[in-house]
Amino acid sequence: MQRQAVRPALAGAACAALLLTAGCSSSGDGPGPRQDRSSASGPGRPSASASPRADVPPAKGSVTVGRTAATGLKSPWGLAALPEGDLLVSSRDEGTLTRIDPQSGKKTELGEVPGVAPAGEGGLLGIALSPSYASDHMVYAYFTTESDNRIARMIYDEKKPPGEQLGAPDTVFRGIPKGTNHNGGRIAFGPDGLLYVGTGETYKTELAQDKKSPGGKILRLTPEGEPAPGNPFGDTPVYSYGHRNVQGLAWDKDKRLWASEFGQDVWDELNHIVAGGNYGWPDAEGKAGKSGYRDPLRQWHTRDASPSGIAYAKGSIWMAGLRGERLWRIPLDGAKAAHEPEAFLTGKYGRLRTVIAAGGDKLWLVTNNTDSRGTPKKGDDRILELRVS
Repeated sequence: MQRQAVRPALAGAACAALLLTAGCSSSGDGPGPRQDRSSASGPGRPSASASPRADVPPAKGSVTVGRTAATGLKSPWGLAALPEGDLLVSSRDEGTLTRIDPQSGKKTELGEVPGVAPAGEGGLLGIALSPSYASDHMVYAYFTTESDNRIARMIYDEKKPPGEQLGAPDTVFRGIPKGTNHNGGRIAFGPDGLLYVGTGETYKTELAQDKKSPGGKILRLTPEGEPAPGNPFGDTPVYSYGHRNVQGLAWDKDKRLWASEFGQDVWDELNHIVAGGNYGWPDAEGKAGKSGYRDPLRQWHTRDASPSGIAYAKGSIWMAGLRGERLWRIPLDGAKAAHEPEAFLTGKYGRLRTVIAAGGDKLWLVTNNTDSRGTPKKGDDRILELRVS
């Protein structure tokens, strides 16, 4: 099913308007030179006289770890929930997909994704299930090869023997720049059924402002890997630009797109993504207030965040922190911040890589201490089930 030369990055499909409001640390995931400026800050706090609305979450939330769903994972990165309730997790360095039974913790390896070339922050990264998974059983994966980062889809046939359950990869998009760091890697299907892709600029900062390059962008594709109809720059896959290294994608209840992003030496970001938005890198980091660039909703010192995956639940964005080793809660009031961010689980489980919504007040959270930058403890890495408010 391998497709050849699927539009190096920027060719296209048609245009039928789809109106959807959508949006590192110096060494990416890990520590680098830091400057210590003022503490986390952001706009959007309601005035003291404002009456809280019923749909706005309270200032204080909570996180309870319900259970450990899996242990002994090696360099886990992407996570996806199967319709039956089991989980799929990718291993960045081993290039494998594994199925987890969260009730028993049993692990079943589906197989190895051909062509993965792990190095630095690259390898087998984000995964997502096809919007038509119930009928096509397609799993999408973003991964690093010897020449680029790309996206492929594979049929998952659980009737085959373990280790042989993945079909041949069908490459739907190729030509995303690769590097030792800043490879991006998060993929997710949006409420519109289209595939959103967070990429990095691989330390080539000029790529972030170059709309002809897929590096330092959020891309919006059809499931076949073509530029989505209604993209803001015509027949190209670029949805937003001026990003350094996008690591998390999630939609709120009103279908607004949010993205987490590594800053360099000062500020990590949570951004509200809009079609055609320029998020400033390399000319702006954090809330710069510069004309033509969109400021983040919230910003954090890199030592407190180095954010990766994000999820939406109970009126808030939940953001996993790598260097910060904590889970951030960012309560929302529409496209604004309702209250100050709160940190949970600080230092308790080490580096936190991926968080996904599991319905209602539940989240799945993946630790990431076996990726060469953490300090693994017995049982690492693991998947935790959380209850949040």
